[in-house]
Amino acid sequence: MARYKAAVYGASGYAGAELIRRLLSHPNFELVQVCAADHIGEPLGSAHLNLEGVSSLRFEAVPNTPPADLDVLLLALPHEASHRIVGQLQNSSVRVIDLSGAFRVKSAADYQVFYGHPHPHPELLPQFVYGLPEINRAALAKTRFVAAPGCFATCIQLGLLPLARAGLLKGAVHTVGLTGSSGSGVTPTATTHHPVRALNLRTYRPLTHQHQPEIVESLTALGALDLKLSFVPISAPLTRGIFATSFAYVPSGVDESLPDLYRKAYAGEPFIRIPQARLPEVVAVAGSNFAEVGLVLGPAEGDQRLVTVFSALDNLIKGGAGQAIQCLNLMFGLPETTALNEPASFP
Repeated sequence: MARYKAAVYGASGYAGAELIRRLLSHPNFELVQVCAADHIGEPLGSAHLNLEGVSSLRFEAVPNTPPADLDVLLLALPHEASHRIVGQLQNSSVRVIDLSGAFRVKSAADYQVFYGHPHPHPELLPQFVYGLPEINRAALAKTRFVAAPGCFATCIQLGLLPLARAGLLKGAVHTVGLTGSSGSGVTPTATTHHPVRALNLRTYRPLTHQHQPEIVESLTALGALDLKLSFVPISAPLTRGIFATSFAYVPSGVDESLPDLYRKAYAGEPFIRIPQARLPEVVAVAGSNFAEVGLVLGPAEGDQRLVTVFSALDNLIKGGAGQAIQCLNLMFGLPETTALNEPASFP
C-alpha cells in the first residue's frame, strides 16, 4: 500500500485539528510535520485536547520551504500566508491544498473587491482547481494545486447547483446563512467570544462576504444565467454547522417533480443526502463530512414560482478539512471516502 508524506501548516487552529485527526488515521498518508505560529515545540494535545497522546508529533514554526521529500502540503492559514508560501513553491513538485481564500476566485478583479487588496500572484490563479468534488472530480484527479471552497460557499452551492445545471437558476437569488462559532477561528474576538455569542444572533458582512464571488463564479460556470446573489451571513449560537436558506424563482411550468431533479443530480454522491421525511438539519450532519439538501416549491405566481432551498453541513468538515481530505483522496487516486466515512455525532 502506497504511503505518502503529508504536512499541515496552520495546525493549531480548528481546521488544522480536523486535518490532523483524519491524516493520523488515513491508511495512505503519513503525517510528518505540523506547523503553526504558536505552541512551538509543544505536543498536539497542547492545542487540541482530543489529540492528547495520539502522536509524538510536536508543533514546529512554519518554515520558508517544506521538506524536500514531502508529497502534499495542506494549508490552514490566513490567505496572506498562503500567498507567500505558494508563491515560493513554483519550482517544487509538492502538491498543495489550500483551505484559505487565497486562490478560490479566478478573477483577480473580484478578489481585490472582496478581499480588499490586489492579488499578489494572479498568474497562479489559473493553476488552482476549485475543490468542490461534486463539480470538479475529474479535474481534481489531475491537478497539483487545489483551492478548497469556503464553508458558506460549499453549503450554498450544494443547494443551488442542481438548478444551475438544469438551466433553472437565473437572475436574483437571495440567501441567508447561519454559521457556528468555530468558523470564526480559534482566537476569540469581541464578536465571537462565547458570552457575546451564546445567546445572540447578529449579521456580519451583509452583501459583501468574501465567499460570494466564488459562489457566483462557480454556479455561472455550471449554467446559471445572469446570476445576482444577495447573501446575508448570520453568526449563530452554535459551535459547528452551517444552515443556508436560498430563495430563487423558477419558471411556473416547473412542477412537483423538482425534488426528483435533485435526487438524480446527487445520485451516487457519497456525501450528499436528501432527507425523505424532513428538511435538512445541522444536528444531522455535525461532526461528519455529509451535507443535506432539501427544498420547498411554492405556488405559481404569473410566469414564475418561488423555490426555497435548504442546505446544511459541518463548517469544519464538509465545509473545510473534510472536503480537503476528499480532494486529497481524489488527487492521489484513492477511494474518495477514505478516512471520511464516520456518521454525524447525534444529538
